[in-house]
Amino acid sequence: MVVEASKWVEDNQWILDLAAEEKGIVGFVGRIDPEDAAFAEHLKRFAANPIFRGVRWSGAALMNPELKTAVLSGAKLLADHGLELDVNGPPSSLSAVATLAAAVPDLRIVINHLGSSGDPQFLKPEWSDGIRSAAKCPNVWMKVSALVEQTKADEGAAPTDVGYYLPILNHLWQCFGSDRLIYGSNWPVSDRGGSYDKVFGLVRDYFSSKGADACEKYFWQNAKAAYRWLER
Repeated sequence: MVVEASKWVEDNQWILDLAAEEKGIVGFVGRIDPEDAAFAEHLKRFAANPIFRGVRWSGAALMNPELKTAVLSGAKLLADHGLELDVNGPPSSLSAVATLAAAVPDLRIVINHLGSSGDPQFLKPEWSDGIRSAAKCPNVWMKVSALVEQTKADEGAAPTDVGYYLPILNHLWQCFGSDRLIYGSNWPVSDRGGSYDKVFGLVRDYFSSKGADACEKYFWQNAKAAYRWLER
């Protein structure tokens, strides 16, 4: 899966053109902001390509009262097209995710980057409570990404012991279970915390401890359920 955060609408087409040649790209989450007056037009255009699986919005957009109508309208259009919504925002936006998920139950929503948990040793109740609230909605998934780069460690020196991250991982497991947690590398941004092999090793060790079925779900099956990407 490719997630493109560029604000330029035509970058959506650029990724789709690239995907036509690169068969390793099984799905693409683009960006069309809800306040864009041409949102419906752009969405219809890109949704015609089966590689286009959804869009990503900021948590700030979901919390902005001036965008409430646009967000709800856009969310319903995404659901109508069979697409999903990625949300990237601070812990304060998790309650807004829960509200939108309840309002548009046919919309699949994927929270990015652990819901911006921060360092696992310094978690705040706002995050823990927000995760619990969002996870109550069966149409919400969590992407377990940005695990190492949110630590308070020096550049590239995040802890490599999975035990350090258990306050986050255990809470997500308790709230979302085996069916709604999705692997995400966040590479190359993840290099701020540690090398890719370290990032992968942490979640491999954790989910391996949950059994083979949990690993299969976490590393690909749950992503297919959320994004409905196509095997190529």
